[in-house]
Amino acid sequence: MEKKLFIKNMVCNRCITVIKNEVAGLGIPLKHIELGSIVYEERSKSDFDQLKTVLENNGFELLLAQEQRLVEQLKIELIKLLQTLPLRLEKTLSHHLESVMGMDYSKISKIFSSNEHITIEKYFIKLKLEKVKELIQLQEYNFTEISQLLDYSNVNHLSSLFKKETGMSLTAYKKGQENKRSTLDQIT
Repeated sequence: MEKKLFIKNMVCNRCITVIKNEVAGLGIPLKHIELGSIVYEERSKSDFDQLKTVLENNGFELLLAQEQRLVEQLKIELIKLLQTLPLRLEKTLSHHLESVMGMDYSKISKIFSSNEHITIEKYFIKLKLEKVKELIQLQEYNFTEISQLLDYSNVNHLSSLFKKETGMSLTAYKKGQENKRSTLDQIT
């Protein structure tokens, strides 16, 4: 019987590769895989238990509750927005999320905030700042270009936001030998 599982902390293509390899190692037929979910052919009850164990051993978590699934889908959508730069939203973030999620933004926002203890906007800012850190480390862009790539109104806005959230200036971060980045699944 075909089953779909929703998975927390599955945030990048490497996560997909890890899960593909692990499921293949179990010999469980994998029908489809994408960020946040897999579809597999369940041949026996032990298949689910084996999958659960393998996922947990690799830092993933099964999402069984509907609200947890929604929150994870929302996080994945926000991460996807930052995979292609420059970031260009044709409408506001709230309208974009409404159309992608197929739900009223106020409901999405309430569920997200109650589960994550942070607003969607604040979470997206944190994601964007992790992207800023990544771009600084790549040393391919100056600060103005980075601010433009991430759709900030100007470099001063980015700079003050970065300082407020990280406690250091963009320049101090760039000069620092110890670049402190967070993994996307650890942002709260």
